[in-house]
Amino acid sequence: MQPLMQTIFYWSDLFGTAVFAFSGVLMAGRLRMDGFGVIVLAAVTAIGGGTIRDLIIGADKVFWTVDSWYLWVILGTALIGQFMAKLPRRLPWYILPLADAFGLAIFTIIGAEKALEYGYSGMVAVVMGVITGVAGGMIRDVLAREIPMVLQREIYATASVLGGIIYTGSLALGMATLLATVLGMSGTLILRTAAIRWHLSLPIFALHR
Repeated sequence: MQPLMQTIFYWSDLFGTAVFAFSGVLMAGRLRMDGFGVIVLAAVTAIGGGTIRDLIIGADKVFWTVDSWYLWVILGTALIGQFMAKLPRRLPWYILPLADAFGLAIFTIIGAEKALEYGYSGMVAVVMGVITGVAGGMIRDVLAREIPMVLQREIYATASVLGGIIYTGSLALGMATLLATVLGMSGTLILRTAAIRWHLSLPIFALHR
């Protein structure tokens, strides 16, 4: 990957880490956790998916163990996030979901790209992209004793799957990494923001007795 793309990926990854960590802070606030609980939920949400991905693909080292900036971002977000969440004048409701959608998009591409770098197939890369994007939130919800959002009607993981398929498919067709990244992220962002805007959802599977 070109140095410019690596730089863009890195800073986008840190931004996504902060956004995901903040969602963990909000969950901890709703559950009235103490400061340690806030940091734990922020951390598992932000780096849980990437950690699982690295363990599965056999990465030499889990990414945040070689770059402590991820931990500093999580700690800073946990501390500042507690203050921001208590402000009387808050951000518009759609800011966090849109930022979260961007985080999902970049995590999906980063996860898929790392799997490809380790020689895995496109299908495995798509799965790794989804794990990177959604597994942290699933761990957060389990710790909060809630059914993970991605296992319900919310179109979230589906958007990650779409972005991963577009990204890996574009690379397989010989497109440049930058173009494939833009297309893959756009696929995730468009589907996710459409789901937010029009409350789109997947059909429910239910057994009637």
